[in-house]
Amino acid sequence: MSAARPVRRAVVVGGSTGIGRGVADAWAALGIETHVFSRSRPAGDGGDRLVWHHLDFRDPEQAKEALRAGIPEQVDLACYSAVYFTATREPFTQVSEADWLDQFAINVHGLSWTLRAALPALREAGPGLFLHISSEVVYNAGPNRSGYAATKAAADSLIRSVSQETDPARTVFVQALPSGMVDSPGIRARRSADFDYSGYMSPASFAPLAAELARTRGVPYAGDALVVDGEGVWSPVADGLPVSQSRPLAGRS
Repeated sequence: MSAARPVRRAVVVGGSTGIGRGVADAWAALGIETHVFSRSRPAGDGGDRLVWHHLDFRDPEQAKEALRAGIPEQVDLACYSAVYFTATREPFTQVSEADWLDQFAINVHGLSWTLRAALPALREAGPGLFLHISSEVVYNAGPNRSGYAATKAAADSLIRSVSQETDPARTVFVQALPSGMVDSPGIRARRSADFDYSGYMSPASFAPLAAELARTRGVPYAGDALVVDGEGVWSPVADGLPVSQSRPLAGRS
């Protein structure tokens, strides 16, 4: 009689909506026990397959305790997709201090707390995979996106630095980013009611990559930043920088 196959476990921070939800749904569909940490409970189709943990990075102590208590002792796959951008694009001098600090709290500090909490569990999987959802703004910057550009660039550098401190036989780091805008509740909150989303990507575009990373533990893509398109096809950012999603300014002050 063969031994039972160990339960595979995944963690997705920021997995109730958007790209994180696309990744979480893909992993859960493979039979992986998938834990989602987010402010809101995952809703809609597939939400009942996800193990939800309430987490709010605006409350650092609550967030750190939620990660400490909720992350299983061994994790095969982890994804950080939590993100905050301002309600509207504004010049640097007009960004409120609250928005500026919230971008750092979620895009940078939240990532660092997740790494601290998840790395021991990922090492137990030998190797575990850490997937970070990055952005084209890391490579393109752009006007009226100073806080988002600064924090996503910091997150990218944090991942690359930690990956160089970590034995790849124990933890593999991969970054992924969309080739265009993604239809998500966060984006919809910034658009008019009659906005046409037909040219936007779906979070489900990340499902094929999520499945591939689950199959391989990310080993063939270790250290890569992968650009994912609307058809679910990916390529290394080294093969071509993603198109900037910044809007040109009519004038400068």
